[in-house]
This record gives sequence, C-alpha cells and structure tokens, in this order.
Amino acid sequence: MNTSTATPTAAPTGEMPATSVVDTYRRRARHYDLTANLYYLIGFREQAYRARAVDALGLRAGDTVLEIGCGTGLNFALLERAVGPTGHIVGVDLTDAMLDQARERIDRRGWSNVELVLGDAAAYRPTRRFDGVLSTLALSLAPDPAPIVAWAAGALRPGGHLAVLDLKLPPAPLARLVPALLPLVRPFGVTRTVLDRRPWERIWGAMFEHLDNVHIGESWGGAVYLATGRHMPLNT
Repeated sequence: MNTSTATPTAAPTGEMPATSVVDTYRRRARHYDLTANLYYLIGFREQAYRARAVDALGLRAGDTVLEIGCGTGLNFALLERAVGPTGHIVGVDLTDAMLDQARERIDRRGWSNVELVLGDAAAYRPTRRFDGVLSTLALSLAPDPAPIVAWAAGALRPGGHLAVLDLKLPPAPLARLVPALLPLVRPFGVTRTVLDRRPWERIWGAMFEHLDNVHIGESWGGAVYLATGRHMPLNT
C-alpha cells in the first residue's frame, strides 16, 4: 500500500473551507463506520446504494479505479471484488484521520493493491488513466464540485465510467422533512448552506458536459441520487 499527498486549495468566500471539513471528519473518523450503519434505522440503505454505484462502473478483473473522497474505505471491499488482486485502487481523501482508518482496514484485510492519497480532490491531478472513477457521499461537500467532475471525466480511459452517489433535496412534499433530518446529517458536514447551493446541479451539469450516456436515478424518496456517465471513445 502506498500513501502520497496532494496540495490543498482554499475554498471560495462564503463556502465551507477545507479545514472545516477536515476538522469535522477528524472528530468522526474513528466511529464513522458505526455511525453510518445507524442510518439503516431510518431506511437509509447505504451499503446497497454503495454497491449499486460500484456496479455501475462496470469494472472487470485487472482494472484500475479511483475513488474520490474514499474516507475510511467503506467501498474498498466492493471495489476489490470488482477488480480483483490484479487490479489497482486509488483512494483520495482530504482528512488524515479518515485515511488512518482506511489504512487499518487495508492492513486488516491484507490488500496490497490499494494506494491512498491525502489531499483536496480539487487540487488532485492523477498521472494515470482509470477504468472507473467513483465518489460516494463526498462531492457535495466540495466548494465547487464541477471542476472535480471535469478532471475526473478527463482521467477516464475511453469507455470508462464515472459514478457519483450523493444527497440532494427531495421533491415536495418530502422536502418538508428536511429540517427534521438535518440534525442527522449535520455531523458529517451536510448543512442547510450546503443544500441551499444545490451542489447536485453543478455535478449533473458537469457530467452532461464532459460525459456521454449520463443517467440519474433517485432513491430514499428522492433525497439520494446515483449519477453515472461514460467517457466514450473518440471514434464512436
């Protein structure tokens, strides 16, 4: 397992700075997995949503995949099953404490094909191409996720897929429940300010601009979405 560092960038005025996200997830890192599982009590089938996102990448044995905002590595077992021991996984995350938990998971499982990168996804520029790029419950926290989607699309090999699983405001009348649900997600940095800037629209717009075959599906009453797109070969 390798570990490297990417240079962080500052957040635009009025947005949640990267340091706030780091502080939030440092406090949550050790118990993040346990806390995430508690959301099953309110019908949030996180593991099923994650599995669906990984399946959408269409990975095969030996493929190389990038995860943006990998956190504690909750998706690594799914990705390992998809690419196998001959494949390669690169996980990028902003928070050192989350990557510490991911590293423990990797060591515990004996995976030797996972590379961890500490840094801001807005500043990260990979030097290789990927068969798939994944982000789950992370991109919405970026001050502007559109440029991240743009470079992620450019990092795909022809035919490769990008899959983004994240949160959004549900349609009416379920939108009336948002004030009651916010205390449940605020500990993970999802605030009213984040939702009011509607980051999913920036993500979707960038995907339609830079990818083909974009598809958006919703779950959990429209509060969860899975957006997928494909980098098409130039000769198609």
